[in-house]
Amino acid sequence: MDRYPISSKSLEKHYSINGDHLGQQYKEHLSGYSQWDQKDHAQDWMLFPENLGARLSLDETSLSNGELYTILTNKAAKGQKGVLAAMVRGTKAESVIEVLTKIPQRLLGCDQ
Repeated sequence: MDRYPISSKSLEKHYSINGDHLGQQYKEHLSGYSQWDQKDHAQDWMLFPENLGARLSLDETSLSNGELYTILTNKAAKGQKGVLAAMVRGTKAESVIEVLTKIPQRLLGCDQ
């Protein structure tokens, strides 16, 4: 589950386990989620400056129930690990700018 996009529920038929229980155990004990430094604000925004690159893409998307998100991706990652640089709930420029300004200047290739 760390390396491949599979659900714990999909493992039930192969390993005679309770997928919901496995998923909860994974989240709470194995994944490191409880120590994640972005846990407190992840419902509103996530920022992964280590995934920045020279070619970025900024787009808006609706993931579920009409919730809109603005997503900044690294085009060099080509949809693989390291593609997500930032994700912000909503599409208001002010909200997106507020999160993106948290990126350290040294990572932006700026002289400032």
